[in-house]
Amino acid sequence: MTNPWIIALSAIFLWWASTGLILWRVRKADLGGPDDHLWSVLLGLPLLVGGVAGAHASAGSLTVGSVYMGFLSALAFWGWIELAFLSGIVTGPHRKPCPPDAKLPERIWRAVGSILWHEFALIAGLLALTHLTLNAPNPFSALTFATLFFARVLAKLNLFLGAPRINVEFLPKPLAHIASHFRKARATALLPLSIAALALATGWWAAQAANATEDASFIGYLLLSVLTALALIEHLFMVVPIPDQKLWRWMLPEAPAAQATKQDT
Repeated sequence: MTNPWIIALSAIFLWWASTGLILWRVRKADLGGPDDHLWSVLLGLPLLVGGVAGAHASAGSLTVGSVYMGFLSALAFWGWIELAFLSGIVTGPHRKPCPPDAKLPERIWRAVGSILWHEFALIAGLLALTHLTLNAPNPFSALTFATLFFARVLAKLNLFLGAPRINVEFLPKPLAHIASHFRKARATALLPLSIAALALATGWWAAQAANATEDASFIGYLLLSVLTALALIEHLFMVVPIPDQKLWRWMLPEAPAAQATKQDT
């Protein structure tokens, strides 16, 4: 489990599979009854409980197994919060589209209001994992969550301020109004700065892995390096015309109307 290629491929697979499973469940709920999204969040509670429990159990020792457990626990914790957001359960007080003629102060107010509870949940999760791992031998659950958190903050800011390519294909019905807060336009200065920051962070984690004297630390920092590199690629997709949605589109259920259209053609 210390082979760098296996570690890197494991991180990539976990990122792809966890994202795909969440999108699949949200799409299934979209096609189901009015309470399906709520049931998704309730049935997904073991992710939240298991994530917190795993982070707590793994923090006390720095071993290969505990590093993997901390990494997976952070992904589970993060995944439940994202599921709650995409299901429309933990979003914000504003649930209406932003008027197209809204000025910048109103756009900011409405955009923040549309995701406020979600942001509070992410901040609470970051603080909780940081507290669990503070002065503990194994910090990798908190570092994993922090990497996801700050990468997501950069992505949200770029989508709000403007990016050439914005994919709204996977937005579920409860979050249809969120697309009105995105701005498809020429990239602002923040996007290249975000890409540069993520590239530096990827290099920093990789350097920490290269300088690690223990297998556990090497694995932990390499996992963080790959995770940050994936966030960097996601930001590049805001500029480069590559249909990244094809990574998950094939595994998502289609609405009956779309299936009928395909059969007719």
